[in-house]
Amino acid sequence: MASRRSPYSISTVALVLCAAAVVAGSGAARAEAQSPSGTVTISQLQVALLISGAIGGGTLSFGGESHDFSIGGLGIGGIGASRLEASGEVYNLERLEDFEGPYAQGRAGAVAGDRHLEGGLWLINPQGVEMRLSSRREGYALSLGGDAVYVKFD
Repeated sequence: MASRRSPYSISTVALVLCAAAVVAGSGAARAEAQSPSGTVTISQLQVALLISGAIGGGTLSFGGESHDFSIGGLGIGGIGASRLEASGEVYNLERLEDFEGPYAQGRAGAVAGDRHLEGGLWLINPQGVEMRLSSRREGYALSLGGDAVYVKFD
């Protein structure tokens, strides 16, 4: 059976995590002053025990059309397992092809069963595309840290 190469390399994950630390604060302020390019919804399963992993999918609404995508990632920080539903706005997206690829993600939130502390997600990619998302989680998890995520159109 042929092995499939992961889209994540150690250097890509490290670079994206460093970028998350730098742009998390400045990206949020810039995005508030701009008009959104589109909207996005994401459904994802997240599992963490100091190192976290996530897999799921979503839909980008851009240019009057809907585009389905897969999303997955690796990160640092957190404990537990949860299902995440997120939605929000996309900024700085001028060309559809700039949406795909690696993103740096900052996150914060907690969930215990159906008792939820509101959390948020902030993602940015090397092309400057930003996603600011409101999230809702179900499960049992404490989340604080950063991730490298990869988005690929279906």
